[in-house]
Amino acid sequence: MKQNTPTTLYIDAVWKAVENMSSKAFNYKELAAGIQATTVDEKTMIKNILDTFAKQGKLKSTGNGKYHYTEEVVSKQLTGKVDMTSSGSAYIICDDGSPDVYIPAAYINNALHQDKIIFSLSPNRSSKIRKPEGKIVKVTQRAKDSFVGVLHLQKKFAFVVPDSARMNVDIMVSLENILHAKAGEKVVVQITSWGTATDDYVGKVVKVLGEVGSHKAEMGGIMEEFKLPEEFPQDVIDFAAAIPEILPQAEIAKRKDYRNILTFTIDPIDAKDFDDAISYQLLPNGNYEIGVHIADVSYYMPENSILDKEAYKRATSVYLVDRVVHMLPERLAGGVCSLRPLEDKLCFAAIFEITPQAEVVSEWIGRTVIHSNHRFTYEEAQEVLETKKGKYVAELMILDTIAKILRNQRYVNGSINFHSQEVKFVLDEQGNPIQVVIKESKDAHQLIEDFMLLANQSVATFIGKAKGKDNPSKTFVYRIHDTPDENKLIEFNNFVKTLGYTGIQIDNKNVLAKSMNKLLDTLKDKPEESVIASLAVRSMAKASYSIHNIGHYGLGFAYYSHFTSPIRRYPDVMTHRLLAHYLDGGKDVKNPEHLEEQCKHSSAQERKATDAERASIKYKQVQFMQGHMDTPHQAIITGINDRGFYVEIISNKCEGMIKIDTLPKDFYQFDKERLEIVGQRTKLKFRLGDVLTIKVRRIDVMKKLIDFELGEV
Repeated sequence: MKQNTPTTLYIDAVWKAVENMSSKAFNYKELAAGIQATTVDEKTMIKNILDTFAKQGKLKSTGNGKYHYTEEVVSKQLTGKVDMTSSGSAYIICDDGSPDVYIPAAYINNALHQDKIIFSLSPNRSSKIRKPEGKIVKVTQRAKDSFVGVLHLQKKFAFVVPDSARMNVDIMVSLENILHAKAGEKVVVQITSWGTATDDYVGKVVKVLGEVGSHKAEMGGIMEEFKLPEEFPQDVIDFAAAIPEILPQAEIAKRKDYRNILTFTIDPIDAKDFDDAISYQLLPNGNYEIGVHIADVSYYMPENSILDKEAYKRATSVYLVDRVVHMLPERLAGGVCSLRPLEDKLCFAAIFEITPQAEVVSEWIGRTVIHSNHRFTYEEAQEVLETKKGKYVAELMILDTIAKILRNQRYVNGSINFHSQEVKFVLDEQGNPIQVVIKESKDAHQLIEDFMLLANQSVATFIGKAKGKDNPSKTFVYRIHDTPDENKLIEFNNFVKTLGYTGIQIDNKNVLAKSMNKLLDTLKDKPEESVIASLAVRSMAKASYSIHNIGHYGLGFAYYSHFTSPIRRYPDVMTHRLLAHYLDGGKDVKNPEHLEEQCKHSSAQERKATDAERASIKYKQVQFMQGHMDTPHQAIITGINDRGFYVEIISNKCEGMIKIDTLPKDFYQFDKERLEIVGQRTKLKFRLGDVLTIKVRRIDVMKKLIDFELGEV
């Protein structure tokens, strides 16, 4: 280190050594020895750097040549959660809401993805880079202690390579702790020693999942990776089994009786749990009474019972490709609570009197008892709407007409019409995917969605909106969605303009919503529609649950709750309990922050469920494409970075990457502003939304990755 002027890296090295000696006072010679600085020049430089730190308030000089941390510096050690990258570096999601902090791989300090940590900001770095930089000081809480991966055997030891791309370290296992697993099998390994920054992680195999790539092993791995419970505890099953199906007459007498009013459900063809039903009747004045009836799960699930505690822990049902991990035991989810046809059921309901022009004249919210007359699948209801023939055709046609008017009113009032497509796999008896079906949202789907939105909004407004000094708003559980980040909107707008579109207006939220809808309508049925719609969604904030209402920006609602799916979502049960409390004359809750903690937990579980569902889809996509290795496909570019670009096959939504080094020989440059890669010699240009012919180059089942290569250019 023969330099007279300290470099940023050298300053960082000194500060890192300071942090390692933070528990005691030290002099410059002790610190120099710690970083192996031996020359007089180096020691003098270190002395000057320490003096500078002291002048900046980062260190305190004791007057006898020694230094130590100041209380101010210690207090600047911040807390957050680790978001690892596949390269080994990380970002810290700060607890105080500050911008994310970048952590280079050298400063990870043995932390893993989602761990809670204490970190400090690096000195003199924040102004030189896009994000502030820091160092992880200490792990305060591990996110998990077991991992899914593949076992590798050596002569004297074994190790597990984790599946997750965000877990880029191997876990050492002694041969006596492999649980008879074979080399190459997928296993669950539990950490027994977290090691240090230089030592290996050590663990033991606690479960053998099976052969890599097999349906059993891979789906079992997803269940383990996301800590999804395979079964309910026996005491919870016993509790559910003891619940009687016969409705007590005393309970029926407390409710509005809708058993003689036409009522039906519309659900997916493979659904077994029916949360919601629609009632319909024509009123003497020519208006319609339309009721949204929701299964009263809270009646069967006493608060703080073992059933309630298990449901809260799960917080949501998880819909994997081949199974549903229910929030409630099957006896409740598919039986006692489910609004099955020709059975009396207890419900909460929002009942609306609506004119033929879809004006809501009045509403009533309370408890009901219903008797569903019929169970429609979406396909059956859609056929009635399209052919204008079939059971309850007149009623379905009127409901569809009202729903479409309500939908248009929402868009006028600021709701954004995001178009999205979902995939469904047809599996054989062994769980292998034999077909990919792209699910379409047709009128029958949207009819149900529109009336559910109306009910959710009405219930939230009914409780949450103050009605004068004598009737203030009360604590409630809301589904909130914050306004978009302006910088993300600007980036999105600049990109769509490079594709030749007018773009969006970001002056105010109402203008933004209308211009976004106009853009999305312009894109309808074009190849780039899904790409731009996906980018639009990414520019928005994520929705969550909270007792602190800020409205739902994406829907354009000032008040919005989740009220309509208590069989599969715990926040809906919370909503029902609060609604029942207030309907019975109860005062505002005494401990609202307890509800906020439940909201945070439910939001976190929802995100985990989404990640698990995506992982199962990704696995089935990889498995499906193994049978189509040599088939050319039409695909669209969905993402670009300096390593290459992501493509999605148009016919089946399977996604993978084309790396730059597989493109026709040339020197390629990545233009981040225009999101395109350009060949300097050939002038080949690849940008978001381009449609290409591709074929599979390589498949990694363990990592669930597909590499593609170009077909015809």
